[in-house]
Amino acid sequence: MSGPRVPSGGGGPSGGARPGRAARSGRPVAPGREVLVVAHPRRPAVRDAAQRVLDQLVAAGISPRVLADEAHDLDLSCANAVKSDSSAAVGVELVLVLGGDGSLLRGAELARSADAPLLGVNLGHVGFLAEAEPDALESTVEHIVRREYTVEERMTVDVTVRLRGEVIYQGWALNEVVLEKVDRARILECVLEVDGRPLSRWSCDGVICATPTGSTAYAFSVGAPVIWPSVEALLVAPISAHALFARPLVLPPTSTVAIEVLPDEGGQLSCDGSRTVRVPALSRLEVRRGARAVRLAVTSPRPFTDRLVAKFELPVGGWRGRPPP
Repeated sequence: MSGPRVPSGGGGPSGGARPGRAARSGRPVAPGREVLVVAHPRRPAVRDAAQRVLDQLVAAGISPRVLADEAHDLDLSCANAVKSDSSAAVGVELVLVLGGDGSLLRGAELARSADAPLLGVNLGHVGFLAEAEPDALESTVEHIVRREYTVEERMTVDVTVRLRGEVIYQGWALNEVVLEKVDRARILECVLEVDGRPLSRWSCDGVICATPTGSTAYAFSVGAPVIWPSVEALLVAPISAHALFARPLVLPPTSTVAIEVLPDEGGQLSCDGSRTVRVPALSRLEVRRGARAVRLAVTSPRPFTDRLVAKFELPVGGWRGRPPP
């Protein structure tokens, strides 16, 4: 992973905020500065937070965008509604997500397609991908206003599904690509291949191919190791496999993993738990390092160890630290 860098902050041409709070604030909208705000405003707490963010951005002279399918729950006198597709974040300086990890992953789709930095404020439960907690909402927006953030690149994975040599699906994930059985009463039969060589046959509930970012998500729940985000690697973990060799694998980022689905039963493929597709029997899934990273904005850098302790409430009582020199 490349080191943190200060973003240029230059967005594309402004969509033009409607007159409203911006005019009443007495501060003109700065040309070229736009931020896409992604939330689920149907929850009252999230709706109130989103409205405060919109007001704060406009008061600072920044033109906010919101997704059209979220716009009806917000006051749009100070924001532009855009289509909820891959063009939503094109030209923005940053994508600001208010919610949990599910919302962050949705925002990651929009940010990645536009190569825009992504910053999350946790309004959900764990919120492992979020940069800030609810009590830091206003200060986080102030960091955005003053461009006081750096940007880290997070590795992604690309997946290609082939059937008899023909490509039937292509996708990507920030956290993980998961192949799972469809019928609970049956078992998924598959063969794992690494760098063109067969490694093992698994009778299992599924297989997870995760990034270091995703090592604290689904892979964590099946006993796979936690990988620090600064380590570039590909993690492969079977789900409830009936096999002698069924341990999670940590592979170099240059490796290509293939999963061949055997004739008896197909499966279901999901990317980050949301983009799903049925996978027929005899399909071949190929997973490799993603061609494009997701860029995460960081306002208050802190060790990943501290994030693990805070999010998982790990016991650290009794630690005294390094003695003073």
